[in-house]
Amino acid sequence: MMRAEGCDQDTRSDEPAMGSRQQPVAMIVAAVMLSGTLVAQELPGKAFAVSPPSAEDRAFWSFRPLEIGQPPVVGNADWCRNGVDRFILSRLEQRGLAANDRADRRTLLRRACFSLLGLPPRPGELVAFQNEHSPAAWSDLVDRLLASPRYGERWARHWMDVARFAESGGFEHDDDRPNAYHYRDFLVAAFNGDLPFDRFVRWQLAGDELAPEDPLALMATGFLGAGVFPSQLTEAEFESARYDELDDMVTTTGVAFLGLSIGCARCHDHKYDPIPSRDYYRLVSAFTTAIRGEIATKADWHHADHKVLVTSEGLPKLKHHADGRGFPHFYKQTFFLSRGDVRRKQGEADVGFLQVLISPQAAESRWRRAAPPGWTRTSFRRASLAGWLTDVEQGAGRLVARVIVNRLWHHHFGRGLVETTNDFGRQGERPSHPDLLDWLAGELIRGGWRLKPIHRLLLTSSVYCQDGRVDEKRQQDDLENRLWWHRPRQRLEAEAIRDALLSVSAQLDPTMFGKGSLDEAVTRRSVYLTVKRSRLAPTMMLFDWPEHLVSIGRRAKTTTASQALAFMNSVVGRGYARALETRLALEGEKAFEQAWQLALAREPRADERTMIADFLRRQEQIYRRAGRTDAARTARVDLCQALLGMNEFIYID
Repeated sequence: MMRAEGCDQDTRSDEPAMGSRQQPVAMIVAAVMLSGTLVAQELPGKAFAVSPPSAEDRAFWSFRPLEIGQPPVVGNADWCRNGVDRFILSRLEQRGLAANDRADRRTLLRRACFSLLGLPPRPGELVAFQNEHSPAAWSDLVDRLLASPRYGERWARHWMDVARFAESGGFEHDDDRPNAYHYRDFLVAAFNGDLPFDRFVRWQLAGDELAPEDPLALMATGFLGAGVFPSQLTEAEFESARYDELDDMVTTTGVAFLGLSIGCARCHDHKYDPIPSRDYYRLVSAFTTAIRGEIATKADWHHADHKVLVTSEGLPKLKHHADGRGFPHFYKQTFFLSRGDVRRKQGEADVGFLQVLISPQAAESRWRRAAPPGWTRTSFRRASLAGWLTDVEQGAGRLVARVIVNRLWHHHFGRGLVETTNDFGRQGERPSHPDLLDWLAGELIRGGWRLKPIHRLLLTSSVYCQDGRVDEKRQQDDLENRLWWHRPRQRLEAEAIRDALLSVSAQLDPTMFGKGSLDEAVTRRSVYLTVKRSRLAPTMMLFDWPEHLVSIGRRAKTTTASQALAFMNSVVGRGYARALETRLALEGEKAFEQAWQLALAREPRADERTMIADFLRRQEQIYRRAGRTDAARTARVDLCQALLGMNEFIYID
């Protein structure tokens, strides 16, 4: 069974966890085993009774209410552009460190384009930006990028990692889910429309209950059904497979929105965080009757009704190989399970929430929602969960806000204020700037949960706009750049590398939405590549594309010889180089000046010009001696291929 980031691995051990709160359960199980029988048992639910969270539990940094203070007073106030800078500079000044100066405009333009759009600057964009002398030139540029439809495509792909999105079920048959792509389309539209993040959260859990007439809300529920599910089941596995499916839903909800490994409490009380098994099963209960189904609806970009994969209740269910053998898809009740074993039921679980994220003075009735009059199709248990999750005053909303602003920081800066983006529990890293994290979360909530103003706040800060210069003294004081005194270099992700290659070679198809493709030769953006779990795109995997099995908050970044060989020797890499060469309508030095501008947004340096001329001359001679009639053009293709293989092309300063 797959586990989320931060989960302990021995969750099915027969040894009780140290300090476990489940001693009554252990005694009951022991009694059953001593009696010589081990059959399905339904035991009193009171065995899962637990004490309320302690004051120490509630005092842990991520469980506390937001502590939103004013940005601190700093010595070098002229360096600061907004409150973000004051928090960063205050810590630097305490350590006697200085921040870097502002990067040049070419570096800033390229950085922002990839940050927000995942694409290189367009031809002529750098010249226009360099000729703009208004003090608001940079903030105006950021606003233009945020308004681009390409922004939604870029940030949808980030969230697809978190949501473990794929368009097949995994396991043996890896059956296709042909209408799952609508969830991806929802993400693109939601980010472009700056859907408030609290509604973004609620819709993914219960859009079918909260806004049943809104096509986007229905598409959003694809979040719950995006996980793996086996296609080969025996009758003895039906119920345990359903509990595995429910575990996937609640585990992904936990890491995606709360940054907590809730799934670790399936078999015993969480070993590190104050999450008892009782809380886990009460959360699971919210999804008891939720299953994958399909419904016909029409979004703004569709010209006709389309079948959409949703996760709801009371709809026709998706077919399964075991249907002919009575596979039930769901059970009407969720039980507390001792050690996660479906043979050891201990009473029915009703809907509830994580007690450590409920204010002591609040009652759970605050979030319980009843179905409206005449509504019978769904239970509104998921709507209740969604309400608690986004309640800032009494529920989990403060942690949800911390987690999402940290994700934004992570993608813009290469590392989160909390490095473990999916784990805000005791096994995760502590925030480097907790006061800044809470201030950003407060700004998000104060601004109506809209993400674009937070993007703007981060990108217009001086800390984002720093250059990458390093020196030995400051490195000795802060080797890992935890205090953000310089801008770290970042390698592009697989999607941005592929999209950049398509863009600079003028092959990028801008068509948005709709069915994707398994064919890597298609020229649409990488967000539209079909994600089939048993057939992941090979060149994407070279650059650390995730396996789409569990939520991924932070991708691995490897450097391997096969990555370089993909640029040097592959047919695909050569094709990009040919297309780029075709784009160069000029001759001589003007041609490779144009190539450098397209690929790197700069002109070649003097030393590069000399090397380029020598390279072209040698390559052309080699091809002429070989009898090639297109020697000059082939040499230019070689140069373009070398250019696209440069580190500078796939790294952002």
